[in-house]
Amino acid sequence: MAPPTRILIVRLSHLGDVIHALPVFHALRAAHPDARIAWVVQPEFAGLLKDLEGLDECIPFERRGGATAWLRLHARLAAFGADWAIDAQGNWKSAMVALASGAARRSGSHRADWRERSAATSANDRAPRCVRGPHAVDRMLTLAEHVAPGVPLPSGPHLAVSPEVLAEGRTQLDERLASRAAPSILALGRSGDPRAWPESHVADCATELVRAGAPVLIVSGPAESDTGARLAASLRVPGVAHWVEQRGLTQLAGLFAAAAERGGTLLASDSGPAHLAAAVGLPVICLSGPQDAARTGPWPVPGPASPHRVLRAELEPDCAPCFARTCSHPQGPVCMSGIDPYRAARLVAP
Repeated sequence: MAPPTRILIVRLSHLGDVIHALPVFHALRAAHPDARIAWVVQPEFAGLLKDLEGLDECIPFERRGGATAWLRLHARLAAFGADWAIDAQGNWKSAMVALASGAARRSGSHRADWRERSAATSANDRAPRCVRGPHAVDRMLTLAEHVAPGVPLPSGPHLAVSPEVLAEGRTQLDERLASRAAPSILALGRSGDPRAWPESHVADCATELVRAGAPVLIVSGPAESDTGARLAASLRVPGVAHWVEQRGLTQLAGLFAAAAERGGTLLASDSGPAHLAAAVGLPVICLSGPQDAARTGPWPVPGPASPHRVLRAELEPDCAPCFARTCSHPQGPVCMSGIDPYRAARLVAP
């Protein structure tokens, strides 16, 4: 078989899953240094991949954009001319993208490891079934080993930030925090997300951290900027600041990398920011309610050999973990509201 010259990776979303697929890219880059590699991803994650060293092209695809988005994608795929497509997502949407690429070879995970198993028929080359472990990264490492045999496997997802992005992250910390001590960063969850920690818990945890002498930075996306600002202002304690991601995920990666330099920690639910932090080397205290950190938490999996820790409610409801996007519990997501903010503060700043 002739070596590939144009390789297409398909992993459209979500942030954590895109990060989980990084080992596939890094293994392919090491195995095929002369090939051109492109990645199809949703527009909101394209900025993060555009700065990925060794990636030749990032092809944004708005999966809810209807026929117009598909026509644009077809044009970009035709221009790229992939001879090999790797489906790192495993559902019908990603399968259709891989098929639309026109690549003669289409690789994916074992059928049992696809999210939508019927879509596995789109791949004419599939990896062995994952036996490494239950985590999503385990499946990506199995796929990476299959598509790039003979090269050293990455230990997991790793994202290097450029010196310029890191310098901006340092500046952002300096402008918001009076102390250069190890920062405690609290990621504010999205409103309505069952993985979000109650605002009152964020406030209590931040207050306790300040009392312990830690500078605290509450971070949020643009949609939660008003909530974060109100929360930081309502605490009426010095040492708590608010930061809003305004220029994309690369900016957030730089902030997390700068915090890691100072020995900081991120407190977040099992969501995109936690995976981004782990990928740039910032230890994570993972608040795990609807999710199971052993399957979807920050990598390496929280445990004695990992820099990350997981915190669950002491009295969990029987329905947790449910992995649901909406909570059906009559009292709401008690798996998250049951996580004690004072226990969390002690883990962040013991």
